[in-house]
Amino acid sequence: MRRYPFLVFSLLLLCLTGIARPGIAQSSDSVRVLTMHALYEQVLAHHPLAAQAALLARQADQEIRMARGGFDPVISSKYGEKQFSDKEYYTYWNNSLRVPLWFGPQLLAGYERNSGPYLNPEKYTPSNGLSYAGIAIPLGQGLFMDERRAIVRQAQLLPQMAEADRLKLVNKLLLDVAKDYWDWLYYYNEVQVYREALELAEVRTRAVNERARQGDLAAIDTVEARTEALNRRVLLSAALQQYNNSKLRVEMHLWDEGNQPLELAANAIPSAEGTELDPLSPEDLQELVALAKVNHPDIVKLDLKGQQLEVERRFAADKLKPKLDVEYNLLQSDFFMNGEAFQAPYMRNNYKVGISFSQPLFLRQERGKLQLTKIKQQEVGFQQSFTLRAIENAVQMVYNEWLALEEQIALQEQMVVNARILQEGEIIKFRAGESSIFLINAREQKLLESQIKLYDMRSKYAKIKAQLYWSAGNMQQE
Repeated sequence: MRRYPFLVFSLLLLCLTGIARPGIAQSSDSVRVLTMHALYEQVLAHHPLAAQAALLARQADQEIRMARGGFDPVISSKYGEKQFSDKEYYTYWNNSLRVPLWFGPQLLAGYERNSGPYLNPEKYTPSNGLSYAGIAIPLGQGLFMDERRAIVRQAQLLPQMAEADRLKLVNKLLLDVAKDYWDWLYYYNEVQVYREALELAEVRTRAVNERARQGDLAAIDTVEARTEALNRRVLLSAALQQYNNSKLRVEMHLWDEGNQPLELAANAIPSAEGTELDPLSPEDLQELVALAKVNHPDIVKLDLKGQQLEVERRFAADKLKPKLDVEYNLLQSDFFMNGEAFQAPYMRNNYKVGISFSQPLFLRQERGKLQLTKIKQQEVGFQQSFTLRAIENAVQMVYNEWLALEEQIALQEQMVVNARILQEGEIIKFRAGESSIFLINAREQKLLESQIKLYDMRSKYAKIKAQLYWSAGNMQQE
């Protein structure tokens, strides 16, 4: 009669020796699996930071619109009159239209009607007014480059800079998402390991109590079994706390199309897809580095900054030229010009022309601005060289960690296999009366530690994969 409980206990041990075996299947009806890529899609579609990053392109478009405003036609009108002691001094009404052209000149048109005994003689116009049309041409400074064109050309680079900034923000966001997701998977697996370990410890405690009651085991063995069960309950409690916090961190990234935060379903669990070993060859690494040197947001921004500085340098060099502006206006004693106004004899007798010239004697401000711009270009060149080296080294360091983790995971998997063999062997020895509850618990504790460490390594491996593509500048390649 006393042999029967021992057989029951042995059978229970053999049935429950598979502590937290990797890949434990769960009913699809009871859980909802959230994959990494599904989370990525949700984040890119609705996360506030992703939406904020998308606004950068719209801001750049408005910057271009503002820059092009320098070429907007300008219409102006000015009216004035003066009377004093019932005496009219003058009346004037001046209207003008200026249309800047991209290549430097400005088209001019206007209408004036001035009168009065005290009016400056050069301001007199016929009684029905005086209209004019003409052109102003810069022959020196401003012919090939001016402030308006420099501003527009620099602004035209802003959409590409905005895209680089957007990609950088999205990369950082996706890296944070990946880290939180793989932490969630790790703590989920840890909970499963401790939950099944606790269940085994409780079954063993009941069996040991029964054998002690039958006299097959010493009473001290019941204390050993209860202590191990309590220890595993503490470990499970701590793991649950970490799991719940990691789940909250993942929920921080979930939003709907109405910019409202979402919560994970109570039965949602992470997927282990992405934690499997995925070797990357040296050739693939070199291709990744080559793409990073061209497409990394930091490199793109520095290249665009260099292009902006080149526009600024050309503008600064143009400022060294003297100002030489020529203006010609054809005059007509009416509001509208007729065909006669454009005939040669009329144009020789009815016009207004002007030439202006100016030149600073030392050009210290202009030469200083040009040299300062060249220094900034050198700074950008140095930054590009350093950034290229930093990116290449960062990718290589992450790749080295990738290779090390692949080797460590393979070794750890073997350690889990060995720990399981030792645990099962200890149970067989216990059945033969050559072991104890203490040794079984010790073997199981080593198995638990090995499995937890393996899950931790796999989680780190998935994070390293994400960090590799982040270091290369494009998380969406992952």
